[in-house]
Amino acid sequence: MVTVTLGSTGITVNKNGFGALPVQRIPTGDAAYLLRKAYDGGIRFFDTARAYTDSEEKLHAAFGGMREQVFISTKTAATTVEDLRRDLETSLSYLGYIDIYQFHNPAFCPKPGDGTGLYEEMLKAKAEGKIRHIGITNHRLSVAREAVESGLYETLQFPFCYLASEKDIELVELCRQNNMGFIAMKGLSGGLITNSRAAYAFMAQYPTVLPIWGVQKERELDEFLSYIPDPPAMTDELRAVIEHDRAELSGGFCRGCGYCMPCPAGIEINNCARMSLMVRRSPTAYWLGPEGQAKMKKIEDCLHCGKCRSKCPYGLDTPALLQENYEDYKAILAGKVKVTP
Repeated sequence: MVTVTLGSTGITVNKNGFGALPVQRIPTGDAAYLLRKAYDGGIRFFDTARAYTDSEEKLHAAFGGMREQVFISTKTAATTVEDLRRDLETSLSYLGYIDIYQFHNPAFCPKPGDGTGLYEEMLKAKAEGKIRHIGITNHRLSVAREAVESGLYETLQFPFCYLASEKDIELVELCRQNNMGFIAMKGLSGGLITNSRAAYAFMAQYPTVLPIWGVQKERELDEFLSYIPDPPAMTDELRAVIEHDRAELSGGFCRGCGYCMPCPAGIEINNCARMSLMVRRSPTAYWLGPEGQAKMKKIEDCLHCGKCRSKCPYGLDTPALLQENYEDYKAILAGKVKVTP
């Protein structure tokens, strides 16, 4: 079994974490079953957030009687001390205590004396024993680097997969040099990566990286559980898969992170802006059916307000991507462009 130690936290777990964002989409009983099956299969690290609706509640349903046997990280998107306190107490009501409490994708790096009081409140919570370690998540490379270099945080959660840039890989090394834990989100790039063996083999090359796989279905979980006793290693075959995907997915594409949402026009941007890729890599009857067509037609209601573009952590021209994807989608429906059924 391959393990990862998250920097100075001393937390050592199997190199397969459970990203609990998707469990908010399934009933509590099903979620608890998946979470317990993950535990029984060897997974010990579970990541959630206050923003993930009832995800923390479902973790409680699964682990309420065995809390000390798992490590749980959660997040607050609070921008004021009052909201942070409220988020913390709500999370604690479900989790009892928090192993890693993370600032959730802040637009800046919270620090002592910055005038917000946010970091000081984190220190207070740690001193009171409510949280054990302080972390930060981000999609912005500049904020992430500042957090690592500040020496204030014990873990960084950042998007990392085999589509990573050289600067992303440098960030992993910077964390290693600073004995800071690296938690890799978006290991499957929001569903665009469909070969989990290749995804795992890439992660295996970075011994300090802990991937948290977003799991919603039992068959998805079974794949990652199978890698605990038999971890995939990089092969020529998997390397070819990675190179093919890098060529196909290079350039400016929507990662589906959702930080552009909500849209004032009601457009489901985080899916519609990458539809051309989704229907080619994993086409479904849902997206090409009536409901999917209705979602894509909402693009016609775009206000061109620029809010999505201003909030995109990757600097994408989101309205342009929406229009490009919509034109391609209409061509597919009209039979002018063929995709794999």
